[in-house]
Amino acid sequence: MNAEELRKDFPILSERINGHRLVYLDNAATSQKPRQVIEAIVRYYEHDNSNVHRGVHTLGSRATEAYESARERVARFIRARSPQEVVFTRGTTESLNMIAHGYARAKLREGDEIVLPPSEHHSNLIPWQQAARATGATLRYLPLQPDGTIRLEDVEAAVTDRTRIVAIAHVSNVLGTVNPVREIAEIAHRHGAIVVVDGAQSVPHMPTDVVAMDCDFLAFSGHKMLGPTGIGVLYGKAERLAEMEPTYFGGEMIDVVDLYESTWKEAPWKFEGGTPIIAGAIGLAAAMDYLEQVGMEHIERHDAALAAKAVERLAEIDGVTIFGPPPGQSRAGLVTFNLGRVHPHDLATVLDSRGVAIRAGHHCAQPLMRLFNVPATARASFYLYNTEEDVDALVDAVLEAKEFFGHAIG
Repeated sequence: MNAEELRKDFPILSERINGHRLVYLDNAATSQKPRQVIEAIVRYYEHDNSNVHRGVHTLGSRATEAYESARERVARFIRARSPQEVVFTRGTTESLNMIAHGYARAKLREGDEIVLPPSEHHSNLIPWQQAARATGATLRYLPLQPDGTIRLEDVEAAVTDRTRIVAIAHVSNVLGTVNPVREIAEIAHRHGAIVVVDGAQSVPHMPTDVVAMDCDFLAFSGHKMLGPTGIGVLYGKAERLAEMEPTYFGGEMIDVVDLYESTWKEAPWKFEGGTPIIAGAIGLAAAMDYLEQVGMEHIERHDAALAAKAVERLAEIDGVTIFGPPPGQSRAGLVTFNLGRVHPHDLATVLDSRGVAIRAGHHCAQPLMRLFNVPATARASFYLYNTEEDVDALVDAVLEAKEFFGHAIG
């Protein structure tokens, strides 16, 4: 793949920020959008806009075909067995909450356990807190190694016959660690537990095969993978979706409605009450077309190579602390770091003055920040349109910040 050529497809990358070219390194928060995705959404609104499923006129048929074709596209992208295992949602957060409310609350009992790492994004932690509180279940946390990795022997020790759910991110949004979800699923299933995978940071960056992974549920967002905001996916094995109750009720998801009781359609439509996110689904399908044209294997190697270079270069700067796997060890396409006693918000502000956009804060992972005894961190995250020149710009900007904050580095 040629990142320089790909950059031409992304209009926003031509922006000038504070007199500098834009170096966009906040891809773990959201990605930029290529013209192909923007044009697919515009084309829908200009030529096919209608509500889906219920209309018999031409526009209704076109919109329905485009929407359901998008579901088929998603199923192929994640290698699901059937499009009926794909539910459109507003994003990863909504998908995980739907599992916690529609599946877990009906299954959990007092004394049951939910196993998860303390490094999870709040969206894969708070819903389980609430489910445990409502049912009497208990949260059990996996220990982390100093570099944030998880040992399978610790998973073996934590998962027991009392475990009902194991919830885990495939890739940590803070540390860039890639968790062995296939092996974790094997351990969980051996004890009769299900596995919920947060794929927000993995599905955009590496090939995904839910059958090989053997997860029971997978959640991810469109906006992190070149798609529009407001669209996400909940994948569930057919048997799990059949067991799961809807969390939204109203139009479209119903089968028969009487005055005192109602019945629902089968999955996935029973989970998509009301007018769905039609344009978002169409945009997501276009994004997946673009990503597969480039090649997910190429993207995975490209992103990891940039992150490895950034870790190596940043680690050479006195005062920089790298979180997660150290230089030379495998990580996904992001690096989280701090510069001495400089608050990450101040560091990010200085970098922005040089046109370099990074994320600063607790990254929706406050328990992990407490484990590392820091209030916040800075994070640079890479994608298919980033280049080695972007890594150089990041390092140069950090060096300028070090000089600017001099007294706070030691």
